[in-house]
Amino acid sequence: MKICIYGAGAIGGYLGVQLAQAGADVSLVARGPHLAAMQASGLKLLIDGETRVARLRCTDNPNELGHQDYVIIALKAHAVPAVLDAMKPLIGPNTAVVTAVNGIPYWYFYKHGGTLEGRTLESIDPGGAQWKALGPERAIGCVVYPATEVIEPGVIQHVYGNKFPLGESSGERTDRIQKLHEVMTAGGLDAPIRESIRDEIWLKLWGNLCFNPISALTHGTLDIIASDPGTRAIAKAMMLEAKAIGDKLGVHFRVDVERRINGAGAVGAHKTSMLQDLERNRAMEIDPLVTVVQEMGRLAEVPTPTLDVVLALIKQREFMTQPDAVAAAQARLAKAA
Repeated sequence: MKICIYGAGAIGGYLGVQLAQAGADVSLVARGPHLAAMQASGLKLLIDGETRVARLRCTDNPNELGHQDYVIIALKAHAVPAVLDAMKPLIGPNTAVVTAVNGIPYWYFYKHGGTLEGRTLESIDPGGAQWKALGPERAIGCVVYPATEVIEPGVIQHVYGNKFPLGESSGERTDRIQKLHEVMTAGGLDAPIRESIRDEIWLKLWGNLCFNPISALTHGTLDIIASDPGTRAIAKAMMLEAKAIGDKLGVHFRVDVERRINGAGAVGAHKTSMLQDLERNRAMEIDPLVTVVQEMGRLAEVPTPTLDVVLALIKQREFMTQPDAVAAAQARLAKAA
C-alpha cells in the first residue's frame, strides 16, 4: 500500500511513523529544516516514553513519488489551495484523498442530498479549485483528535490521543476505507469508520469555531474561556447558532452545548491552535473554522449574529499582524481625508 502524507508536520509525521510500522510504503512531502532533518537522520517520534525512528522517503518534490493508493492531506486547511498543482503527480486513477484537515472539507456537499447537493464553499475552496483538482469522489473524511508537536526539526512529540475517525461522503463501507482502517489500526491508531462522518466533523468544529477565535482575541486558555461567565456565554451563543445551521443540514449532535463546553474546559490550560499560530506569527485557520460556518449559515438561511461579530474581530486581529497592509490602509485613509 502506497501512502503519501502531504504535510509531514506534527500530525502528518505522527501518522507517517505509525503507518510505516504497519508495513505501508509511506512517503512524506515536507519542506525547510524539518525536511532536511528527516532526510539526514530519519523522523523521530517521542511517544509512550520511547523514541521511534522511521527512515522514510522524504521530499519537497512530489514528482519523485508517483501515483499513490492514498494521499493524506495533513496541512493547515488554508494551505491546501496553493499546493493543488504540486499534488497532481500523486493522483492516479484509483487514488483516494484523505482530508485530515480541520474544519469543513471541500467535498462536504458531495453526496449530501437536498438542495445544496454538489455545492462548493467559496470561503474554503475559492472557485471550486479543490473540487475540480482533487475530485470529491476521491475524498475520504478524517477527523483529527490527537495532539502532537514538532519540538525541533525532525522530532515530533506525541502529547495525547490516537483517534482518527474515517468516513465516506456517502456513508458506505467501501473496500478502500476498509483497507485504510485496517492499516491505521495495525499502526496503533484508533480509526473507526463512521456512517455519518459529517456528524464527527461538526462535533470537533463545534468547539473550534468558538474557542479558537476567542482564545486568539483574549489569549485565554481553554479552562479560562470555559469558566469565565462572559466568554463562556459568547462561546455558547456561537455554538447554538452553529447547531441551528447543522440541524437544518441534517447533522446529529450527540452531546449538548454545556457538555461540549465543559469537555473543552476539562482539557485545562491549553492554548488553541489559532492562538499558537498568532503567537508564532503564522496564518490562522479563520476561514476553515469560522468563515465557512457563516457561509453555511447564509446558505441555510440561519442568522449568525454572535459569530458575525467574533469573525469581524478575529479578521481584524489577523489584519493588524501585517504591517505592510496596515500601513497601506492608513495611507489610503489619509489620502481620502
